[in-house]
Formats: sequence, C-alpha cells, structure tokens
Amino acid sequence: MEKVFVVGVGMTPFVKPGSREGWDYPDMVHDAGTEALADAGITYEQVDQAVVGYNFGDSTAGQRALYELGLTGIPITNVNNNCASGSTALFTTRAFIAGGMSDCGLAVGFERMDDAHVYTTRAYPIDKHVTDMVDRRGTGDVVITAQLFGNAGREHMERYGTTAEQFAKVAVKNHAHSVDNPLSQYRDPYTLEEVLESREMWSPLTLLQCCPTSSGAAAAVLASERFVDEHGLRDQAVEIVGQAMATDTAFVGSDLKICGTEMTRSAAHQAYEQSGLGPEDVDVIELHDCFSTNELITYEGLGLCPEGKGGELIDSGAVTYGGDWVVNPSGGLLSKGHPIGATGLAQCAELNWQLRGLADKRQVDGAEVALQHNLGLGGAGVVTLYHRPSA
Repeated sequence: MEKVFVVGVGMTPFVKPGSREGWDYPDMVHDAGTEALADAGITYEQVDQAVVGYNFGDSTAGQRALYELGLTGIPITNVNNNCASGSTALFTTRAFIAGGMSDCGLAVGFERMDDAHVYTTRAYPIDKHVTDMVDRRGTGDVVITAQLFGNAGREHMERYGTTAEQFAKVAVKNHAHSVDNPLSQYRDPYTLEEVLESREMWSPLTLLQCCPTSSGAAAAVLASERFVDEHGLRDQAVEIVGQAMATDTAFVGSDLKICGTEMTRSAAHQAYEQSGLGPEDVDVIELHDCFSTNELITYEGLGLCPEGKGGELIDSGAVTYGGDWVVNPSGGLLSKGHPIGATGLAQCAELNWQLRGLADKRQVDGAEVALQHNLGLGGAGVVTLYHRPSA
C-alpha cells in the first residue's frame, strides 16, 4: 500500500442551526474546502478524487457542494455512515490513494442540521438496537440517542461501580478545553456542580453532558508520497500510519455493545497493529464524546485503561493537560458541537493542527502521535492514527 499523508485541513466554526442566515451547505463546504486547499498550497484542479460525508441531505449533495470549488469532472463519492460519515470520507479517500487509484484526494464532511429528517415508512436503520434497549430498559420522551448512551452509562455503573460524578467530570474537562477553541460552538467552562445540576436528560446524563445540535463543515487534503515530494509538502505532511473501520458484532443484551464498544475495540486493535504503535505512544486524542458516558467507555475500548477502569482514569487526571494523554483538546463534541457529517473531519483538522504545532493555546507540547476515534451507531467505528516527528 502507498503511504498516505494529510497535507492540508480546514474547518468552519460550528454553530447553532439557523444562527447564520443564508449559510447553506454549499457555503459551508466552500469555506472549509477553500481553507484546506490553501493550507496545502494547491488548487482544486490538482485534486483527482473527492469523497463527501453527510447524514441529512439529498443524493449528490456532495457534488452540489463541491461545484462551488470548481467543475473539473473528477469522481465525487458520497458516503453516509451516521455520525461516522466524516471519518468514512477520510477512510475512503485514504483507500483510493493507498491503493494507487489517486494521488491527491479531498475528504469533506458537512451537516446543515435544520434539514434533519427521519423516514417513517421504511425500516429504521437502528431498529434492532432500539428494540433490544427498549425491551430491557423501557423508553421515555427524550431523544433516542440520549437514551442509548445513557443506558450504556447505566450498564457501566451496574457492572463496575462507576459514578454519575465520574461521567460528569468528562464534561467538566471538555468544556474547560473548549475555552481556547475559537471554532467551538460553546466556550464556557462549568464546575462539576453545574454539570450535575443541569437539567436531567436520561440518567445519568444531564444537559451539559450531551452534545449540542450544530451545523458546519470540515475538510482535509490527502496525498500520496509522490505528490508530497513533487509539490514540496514534506514539512507539513502528517502521515496516516494506521486506520481501520469496524461494524457491529452481536449486541443483544448489552447497552455497551449497542453503543459501539466492540466496534471501537476492534478498530483500535487493527489500527495499532498496522502502525506498530500502542496507546502508550499516543500524545493527543480526539474521540467521539457525543455524550459524556461515551467518552468514558471509549477510554477502555482504545486501551487507555483496563475494562471497567474508565472512572478511575478520569479521576486520575490522566486525560487532560499534564496527564498521559490530552483527550479532546478541541472541547470535543460536547462543546465544539456535532454537525454529524463534519465531526470526523473536524477531529482530523484538530489533530493535524496539534501535530504541526498550530493549535495555539490548545497546543499539546511535543505531540508526535495522535489518535482519532469517530463512531456512528448502526454501525461504523473508525480509528485513525497519525504520526509527524517533531522538528
């Protein structure tokens, strides 16, 4: 397989849907894509393949969006993998280059969340997951994802004695990180008491432990080693040294498995094997904290701690500045926001800024290895490892 490098990234601010009048998805993609191309120092005419991830939108919306950058006749592929759509676009773009079918690809993710639509006259893609949960836990008048991830937290509490306070500490950490991210939808810090006392959504989750609804876009330019050398991009190139996608295995009877713990574990194992690296080599991590419960259980799937010890890990301070890893320096989905199709590429952008020393006040000192985790229920789990030696 060819080596694949990220040579440019771009991202719009993530905002509350409808807060920027007239800002449609082609505008978002134009802004993020233009920034990524400028960062790479190339033009859209030099891109020979593009992949666009989104969750809510019409067929060929990716083409409509990229036509704002140019009409060059290149292949444009649309992907839809729930909340992992952005990282699926990244995964697919890398595969084209690694397989020799492309030299320079553009991966884009976007979401205009006020267009969210669920079909009611056909099979619901996560009906098996929801049915299994409801049969055991019942249901309520709360968004279904909060119930799913809240119940995963409940199972973790029942099995391992994890506390509501430990889940809340995840939110305290990520909201604190967001203060230094100008692209984050929310930038306010909160105390543990404020997180715990915010409106209950689905125990143990409170409002400040749930990601906000968001609109925005992000993009990354990927290139082969030949393209990197021919265009003098070696100084800014970040290599993707491991990447894997996994889907569901049997999940009946487990809220944790419904929420992707096995997908995470499998994808992480494969990415570590490909790269020859382990969690002990990683400096900085962007992981899928759609709810605080998911960040804590993901620590275990990524091998940051043994199974059942995620609560102890957040208590220890090991996952913030001064610890073993800095997890979600961007503020994560909890603060930065979660435009579903854009999230995976926003994570990619943050980690590339970190490895290139461009993260300003969020910068993790000496970061050389970064890990990205993006999860879509129903299901897709994508783990990506990046490496860039420090100067």
